[in-house]
Amino acid sequence: MSAFIEFLGNISWWGWILIILALVAIRDVFIQKRHTISHNFPIVGHLRYWLESIGPELRQYLVANNREELPFNRIERSWIYASAKKENNYEGFGTDRDIYAHQHVFINNAMMPFKIEGDHPNVKDHTFLPCAKVIGLHHKRKKPFRPASVINVSAMSFGSLSAKAVESLNKGVKIAGAYHNTGEGGLSPYHKHGGDVIFHFGTGYFGVRDKNGQFSMKKLVKLVEENPFIKAIEIKLSQGAKPGKGGVLPAKKITKEIADIRHVEMGKDVLSPPSHSAFSNVQEMVDLIEAIAEKTGLPVGIKAAIGKLDQWEELANIMKNTNKGPDFITVDGGEGGTGAAPPSFADHVSLPWVYGFSDLYKLFQQHDLTERIVFIGSGKLGFPAKAAMAFAMGVDCINVAREAMMSIGCIQAQVCHTNRCPSGVATQNKWLQKGINIPLKSERLAQYFKTFRKEFLEITHAAGYEHPCQLQMSDVDVNVDDQYLSKELDKTYHYQKTPVPFSNMASIQDCPYLGGISK
Repeated sequence: MSAFIEFLGNISWWGWILIILALVAIRDVFIQKRHTISHNFPIVGHLRYWLESIGPELRQYLVANNREELPFNRIERSWIYASAKKENNYEGFGTDRDIYAHQHVFINNAMMPFKIEGDHPNVKDHTFLPCAKVIGLHHKRKKPFRPASVINVSAMSFGSLSAKAVESLNKGVKIAGAYHNTGEGGLSPYHKHGGDVIFHFGTGYFGVRDKNGQFSMKKLVKLVEENPFIKAIEIKLSQGAKPGKGGVLPAKKITKEIADIRHVEMGKDVLSPPSHSAFSNVQEMVDLIEAIAEKTGLPVGIKAAIGKLDQWEELANIMKNTNKGPDFITVDGGEGGTGAAPPSFADHVSLPWVYGFSDLYKLFQQHDLTERIVFIGSGKLGFPAKAAMAFAMGVDCINVAREAMMSIGCIQAQVCHTNRCPSGVATQNKWLQKGINIPLKSERLAQYFKTFRKEFLEITHAAGYEHPCQLQMSDVDVNVDDQYLSKELDKTYHYQKTPVPFSNMASIQDCPYLGGISK
């Protein structure tokens, strides 16, 4: 035995390398049966798989140009990072964007911009930009709510995001005076740090489900009573990443804490079914909305990605005839978001935001319902120019998910579904989460929101208006095709936005229903 050990000890370092390579070659040719390349090209075939695994990183940092990547290109990400860090987010020497490209947006500036007088609220606070509408006021809910910010955090669950990420977002919206949508994973301790909260539930009813997985009104009422920072309830019908498919939280991302919050078992994938068990048709959905609003006193809305319009037509008829229904509608774009989904869904099911929203808005406008509903847009709208387009089309607020994630450190690694998020934002791995400095990241989320609102206001003033709600379809052009390169939005989508009642910013500042802390 000692002689054998001595023999091994006499093998040089390069000899060990040769032995290891020989073992890998034997394994590739004679043992493994799964990979043809490794069998036919032992050892060197592994190089192909390694390069493929780091391909996204190579393209992101070395190959792709500034405007080429999806879903967010380098210029867009850099603007968010710089805005969140309060750094210089300007461009020099003109734009490098192809301004003649399809779907490029232009805002028509006025000859004379809107002038802010000395006692205007925006003189004191350049970032003060609340929603022009009050959620729940038309239906006379007991606790109407006016969002104090036109940009807010979209539905992202604790479980999908890490504890430190959720806490950073909540503390950030408190600083910025925005609201934080919980996502369908339930209300966690990390949502309870002072920010306004929209409680969101889907088909899994996490946090408000009974032992059989069914919706429990009793639990919802108790949740609202114990947490007065909950300002509204949102029922998810579908989401842009996978409309009609439901959701999945992989078992490897489920900790005991998540299981307790969601009332689910550990060690099993958590599946949200495609459809609700609390209602099976539009009328039953409206009945549930009214029951929740009556029991909790809060405004109640719905979130959906848009496709067919027949059931939306039914909803509009019910709302018109009964004066009942959702107080707000969150329209999610088919571009997909933070939810993991099969490419067949993410790429092809439901309409992109501009098409889905314009179809839905026209339908409700035909029934004279647009003034009673607060429309919330969600789908890569976290940039001032895109938000201007959305407001011109009829949006009252926007929700951002991936943009908010990037403001607290997300690098668009696109591994949210693997529990290996390198920035610690979308993982339950404790080691990876340790890189998140909550006080710093919450300040960055708040600063991104404030920078967004400041620039959005500047665009609004350049167009001659005091508040973005005053933007009209004719104020924005979009490149359509080669024959009619640029058209106003009203000519592109064939409708005129219904004017939003608005007097001035000062009246909003004094609103008793104004949320946030910057009142």
